[in-house]
Amino acid sequence: MRLYSCDHLVIPLPLGHKFPVAKYRLLRESLEKDDRFQIERAAPATPQEISLAHDPEYVSAFLEGVLDPQIIRRIGFPWSQGLVDRTLASVGATLCAARAALESGFGGALAGGTHHAFYNEGSGFCVFNDMAVAIQVTGTRAAVLDLDVHQGDGTAAIFSANPNVLTISLHGENNFPLRKQVSKIDLPFPDDSGDEVYLAGLGSVLPELLAFQPEIVFYQSGVDGLAEDKLGRLSLTLEGLIARDRMVFESLKGAGIPVAVVLGGGYSDPIDLTVTAHANTFVTAADTFGV
Repeated sequence: MRLYSCDHLVIPLPLGHKFPVAKYRLLRESLEKDDRFQIERAAPATPQEISLAHDPEYVSAFLEGVLDPQIIRRIGFPWSQGLVDRTLASVGATLCAARAALESGFGGALAGGTHHAFYNEGSGFCVFNDMAVAIQVTGTRAAVLDLDVHQGDGTAAIFSANPNVLTISLHGENNFPLRKQVSKIDLPFPDDSGDEVYLAGLGSVLPELLAFQPEIVFYQSGVDGLAEDKLGRLSLTLEGLIARDRMVFESLKGAGIPVAVVLGGGYSDPIDLTVTAHANTFVTAADTFGV
């Protein structure tokens, strides 16, 4: 299975910053031990590709380091050339994963899932919306299945008027963002919802995804629903997340729909739990697709 990474590019962050940048390297190192995975460094996305999903003026301002300070604060990262390089490669990883999925049925990005980025601004550790860029570049009829604990508000807004893109978000109803957008399908969960409630909810929306008959599904496989996650609040277990991933992959495999997996969030303490949960997603994919 082809996976694409960008952790060789480092985001310079101040000491104590809460973004768990180390998880990307640790995840790659974990998956490199499994010979079913072919991991390559992602080629960066171009400004022209990104501008298919974002305001070109916003794209230029970010690349040149002249964004409004308020937007920088909402993104949550200090601007640097390192952030620019890493951001372009992260979007590039999802582009590579989408192309691999369309060719072979599966592709994975060890990055991405930046679903809080809107057309003309970023938010919540998201500069550009990698899934939106990949959908626009590939020109596909697509579904976004967002299982991060936080609503995919930027993705919902970007595609709100696009009938060829189905946006689905399962998320904590009391979690960030405070002001939710309207996805085509939203399924909010109360705090402390566990595996049984969550998996039943997922089972209720998968038939609607299949009925849409997308040419590709972008699976935002955030693992921040874990009980140990500092930002989660849904009380899911590692076993529950494996069952979640298996449900998704078996449904898509049965329908013959290509899937591109992107990471999304994960903020568990210790970080090893986040890395294990992310790795489980790709291992479950390899098991399901028989690689």
